Amino acid sequence: MRLRRSMLFVPGSSAASLSTAFVFKPDSVMFDLEDAVSLREKDAARLLVFHALQQPLYDGIERVVRINPLDTPFGHDDLQAAIRGGADTIRLPKTDTPEQVRELEAAVERIERDCGREVGSTHLMAAIESASGVVNALAIAQASPRITGIALAGFDYVMDMQTQRGDGTELFYARCAVLHAARAAKIDCYDVVFSDLDDEEGFLKEVDLIKRLGFNGKSLINPRQIELLHNAYAPTQEEMDYARRVVAAAEKAEKQGLGVIAMGGKMIDGPVVDNARRVLDRAAASGLRKE
Repeated sequence: MRLRRSMLFVPGSSAASLSTAFVFKPDSVMFDLEDAVSLREKDAARLLVFHALQQPLYDGIERVVRINPLDTPFGHDDLQAAIRGGADTIRLPKTDTPEQVRELEAAVERIERDCGREVGSTHLMAAIESASGVVNALAIAQASPRITGIALAGFDYVMDMQTQRGDGTELFYARCAVLHAARAAKIDCYDVVFSDLDDEEGFLKEVDLIKRLGFNGKSLINPRQIELLHNAYAPTQEEMDYARRVVAAAEKAEKQGLGVIAMGGKMIDGPVVDNARRVLDRAAASGLRKE
């Protein structure tokens, strides 16, 4: 299982950012060909991203490309460059219906066959950015076996809801709906960007909220936020010690052929073991939480 705590947005038109983003070690880097790129820079950005995808220094980091919608003049060209360049995942913006996902899936498969890439090797991620997308979140999340995650995009969503970003109340329903859709589909879920780069306290407060809700991670626009986010998701010593005991008990029961896992006189079920393994994965990636 891949850790998806941080997805760092990188403008596709910025050669400097494309050539250095890997040094910040996000779990995923998202080369953006959509909103971060002006109309006159679309073609140049597409070429820059094509070459950045083949940079060996990005090995170990999930390489995501946010394309323009397929109903624009740029979407299909973006898709060609991303898949032929070796993108791990295509992020579809403004996903309102499952039909949009299925259209993308068919286009991806055609390109994989044309360029000799293994069919099915390109994953998909849907960005939910509207009231329609939130209402259809479960159908979107289940629209294709290629989908590994969905992401809530806050700015367009609050505009569609005729409100604005505030204390989080305006996003509460959307967060819960999109997250429940992801969990029902057994895929990952990203929270919205926190855009105030100088409000570290506010960022950490929002991270604490989305972690307690159950999000896998968060989309980011500034690399300074990566270490803060990873540390917030890192387990404490107490959490890691408990996780180790749970996993050890599960492995012992498996070796003994037991159908029941017991630890300290209590029964441990499968979801507890799965969560313990996730805790150990985060500890391996980030170490223990620093106060």
